[in-house]
Parts: sequence; C-alpha cells; structure tokens
Amino acid sequence: MKGTVGELGEFGLIRELTSRLTTTPAVRLGPGDDAAVVAAPDRRVVASTDILLEGRHFRRDWSTAYDVGRKAAAQNLADIAAMGAVPTALLLGLVVPADLPVTWAAELMDGLRDECQVAGAAVVGGDVVGGDTITVSITALGDLRNHEPVTRAGARPGDVVAVTGWLGWSAAGYAVLSRGFRSPRAFVEAHRRPEPPYHAGPAAAGLGATAMTDVSDGLVADLGHIAEASKVRIDLRSGLIDIPSQMSDIGQAVGVDPLQWVLTGGEDHAIVATFPPDAKLPARWKVIGEVLNPSALPQVTVDGAPWTSKGGWDHFGTIEDTY
Repeated sequence: MKGTVGELGEFGLIRELTSRLTTTPAVRLGPGDDAAVVAAPDRRVVASTDILLEGRHFRRDWSTAYDVGRKAAAQNLADIAAMGAVPTALLLGLVVPADLPVTWAAELMDGLRDECQVAGAAVVGGDVVGGDTITVSITALGDLRNHEPVTRAGARPGDVVAVTGWLGWSAAGYAVLSRGFRSPRAFVEAHRRPEPPYHAGPAAAGLGATAMTDVSDGLVADLGHIAEASKVRIDLRSGLIDIPSQMSDIGQAVGVDPLQWVLTGGEDHAIVATFPPDAKLPARWKVIGEVLNPSALPQVTVDGAPWTSKGGWDHFGTIEDTY
C-alpha cells in the first residue's frame, strides 16, 4: 500500500478499502453493486448519520486513522443503540485529498470494521471523492427487533434518571491532549476511541425505559433534549455521580472542576435513560437523578438549581467553548 490515494485512483482505493471488510448474516448484498441490501426483519429501519471533519472533530497528530475509524463508527452506532435498536450496517462517505497516503485510508477502514464488529454490524458500502479536507460521513442502520423505539419524548414525572458508560472521560482526555500531554492514557484513549455500551440500549428498552439518548453533546445538553421533548424538568444529583480520582487529579492539574467535564463533556456516548421508579435496574445502571413536573420551562437542573456554566457540544460554537 505504498503511495497516495491519488496515485491509486478512485476505483483502486475502493478495491483496497472493501477488501478489508467483513460481513454479518444481516448483510444480503455488500459492497460492489449500486446499493447494498441489508435484512430488516422488523420491517422498520432505524437510521442515523453524522460527519467528522479534520481539524474540527479529529486531529491527525492526536489520533491515528484507526482511532478516527473507531470513533466515527462508535458515535453513529451509539445513536442506533440509544433508540433501543440493534446496529446492523454502516455506510461510509469519505472525502480525502489526493496526496493522502493510502495507508491512512486503509487504517481508517480497519477502525470502522472493528468497531462495527464490536456492535454486531458491518460496513456495507459508501463513496469516496477527492477534496481538500478529510471528511468522514457515516450513516448507520439498525433493527428494532419488534420493539417500539425509545424516543426522547416519553419521560414522565416520577421517573428516575440512570446512566451506563463513561461520563467526562473524553473531555478530560481532550484537556490532557490540548496541553501537550499523552497521559493518563485511559482518558486520552477515551477521547480518541470512545466505547459506547451498545448492548445497554436494547436492554434498556426491555427494562421499560421511557426515554433515552446517548451522551454525545454533554449530559446536561442531551438530557435537555429529553426534558424539552417530554415537557418535564430533570434534576440531577451531583452526589450520585461518580468522579474517578484520576479525573479529579487531572482537574486539579489544569484548574477545572471535574464535575464540569462530567456534566458537559460530550463524545463519551454513554447511554442515559429515564425509567419508571419501580424498574429493577441491573448494577451497570447508576441512578443519578429524577424527572419532575416542569416549574416553568422544561429544563435540566443540578441539585435543584439551573446549570449555568459553559459546556456541551455546539457544532457552530468555538472549540474552546465545548469543554
């Protein structure tokens, strides 16, 4: 795989990328035709799409191509799981400059493939074009398996709020990387390559979740979407939220309250859901708050008060405002 994608050419690059893929029983026809064919036993398809832009969502000096592939797949497959569905397939739209080494594109595909395998899905096709900036566009598909989707609109007063997965780890890793360091490694890797609890989405649906989302833009921001859609107030209890000692150490070193990362740091793709108060939740779910009647406007509060600090991901804000 020596040389650049420009030297290899469009169809040579497609052959190289697709040769690295694996499949699943849900894939009836994979890459190589005008479109893929993916089984949809439920007769409904859950779909989500997202874009990663170099310099905005990833940096090549911070992340390998493999890391970018894992991250790109994870953030889309997590959206499928957050609907209570099982991921089945992923489509890739890739924009790359002609002088990009072929190895970078190949390693990106390896990352996409391996993350799909973790979630039980497969890359089934896509498109590649030339451009000035690396852009990775992903469309993920999923199957509800005869269950109703769990939307953001079902939370009810009296429900509990519970989360499974990491909170604030990616933001802490970003803080470490932005200051030129590479450790603690666990937090840096959480930023480079999130690990969504894919199984938790469909499992939450089976446990009776009334509303659900993944934490992509920040816990307060994402629960804000549930509060607005459900017309409720959600109150988080900071004392119920675990903050690892290493995260506290990082916060002390960089002058940031780690609770800020936990409440507003995105890209961990934890699953947060609301459940009836009598739901019997497995140990992996941590109750961190409750759903209340809205006092005025639907909102998220922390320990009874509005959260006023900056944070939460906004694609049209500045990078510095994100965390």
